[in-house]
Amino acid sequence: MYQSPMEIRDPVHGSIHYSNAEVAVLDTPEYQRLRSIKQLGFSEFSFPGATHNRYLHSIGVGHLAALAFDSIFGAYPFSKNSVKLRFRQTFRLAALLHDVGHGPLSHTTEEVMPPLAELKVKAYGKTKERQSNHEDYTIKYVTESSIADTIKSKFNDIDPYYVACLIDKNLPERDDFFSDQGIDFRPILSQLISSELDVDRMDYLERDSYFCGTNYGKIDMEWLIQNLTLHLVDNKAYLAMNRRALYSFDDFLISRHHMHLMVYFHHKSIIYEEMLNRYLTSKDCRFFLPSDIQAYTQYNDYKLYEHLASVENSWAKRIAARTPYKVLIEMHNVADELRPEILKSEIEKKGVEVIWASSRIRLSKYHSSTEHKTFPMFVVDQYDPWVKPTQIERTTEIFQKYEGTRVIDRLYVAPESFVEAEKILKELKGSLK
Repeated sequence: MYQSPMEIRDPVHGSIHYSNAEVAVLDTPEYQRLRSIKQLGFSEFSFPGATHNRYLHSIGVGHLAALAFDSIFGAYPFSKNSVKLRFRQTFRLAALLHDVGHGPLSHTTEEVMPPLAELKVKAYGKTKERQSNHEDYTIKYVTESSIADTIKSKFNDIDPYYVACLIDKNLPERDDFFSDQGIDFRPILSQLISSELDVDRMDYLERDSYFCGTNYGKIDMEWLIQNLTLHLVDNKAYLAMNRRALYSFDDFLISRHHMHLMVYFHHKSIIYEEMLNRYLTSKDCRFFLPSDIQAYTQYNDYKLYEHLASVENSWAKRIAARTPYKVLIEMHNVADELRPEILKSEIEKKGVEVIWASSRIRLSKYHSSTEHKTFPMFVVDQYDPWVKPTQIERTTEIFQKYEGTRVIDRLYVAPESFVEAEKILKELKGSLK
């Protein structure tokens, strides 16, 4: 009997459809866990509408993945239609599963993840000595859980390892799975999962902006997707964009930049993250994430909040009771200045404990990462055949204009010490001019 695809009514993208085979992946316990992990962690204390979860975000990313693939490859002459469908499905699964291993609440919980050796990710082979992160759990889920079993049973031409290869660029090639007619398509499909212009960022900017009630993350998503294309270099396909969308790309980068400054770096979110970090790195921390993947599936935001409410640690109790430290002073763009450190020292001399939190953001990974050299992104001009394709950082001035690091330094004090600290700060004002 024919079963129609599942329709999801998404407040951001409208109607989204998933096949019954994809729904089987969504219905696994590991994927359902994402319903209990908020996309923006502590941001709901600043933006009450920001209670959306990683499940909804990931479904949105999978939807955009299909739109991006069809825009780029709709008319591409693959050797067979089955090859095109296989690439599309593998890519869409990778988009759906890109965040499945995320830890409870925020990236801060990576502090209590086990050594990578204990996680025993078979796809990695021999591993370096380091601490696990959420991406390691993602690869473990994709290749060694009921998610992997479901992919094998529902998609007989796709091994879960190939899905993992699009999430983790460093996984070695096993064969020519991503090749067709001598062209390697893994670079562009990987870039669409994670790069300066990927479907993950497209979704979370629009989604976070919507639920936070802000305009900072509004982007011209439809135009960007319509103008995505590919460029071949040494028989490898890389992500490219039509020149006419270059200004929308600039706006995309700036929107993400401003979302960090105005939403992700909100003073309340930052202090809750700092207090959680202080508990998780304290000697009396009793919250640890297990290496056993089935046990890890039981760890979500609610489990962490229940734990924080059950222990005597002062930082945990402040989070549970919603009594965070308060901002005493906020300083913008004071990189390499000593003022925050001096103020902290002077106030603490008066017997008031101070937390100094510094939030830093640069416009792009192109400033500091060599990743773009391995997976470059190009700009092409479909209307002017004399203009050669060029790497994007040579085509737009946005990277030069935003070269500097934006810094927000904040000093926080306990609410019960705020009046005293404010008085001390006023006394210091004259002497530190």
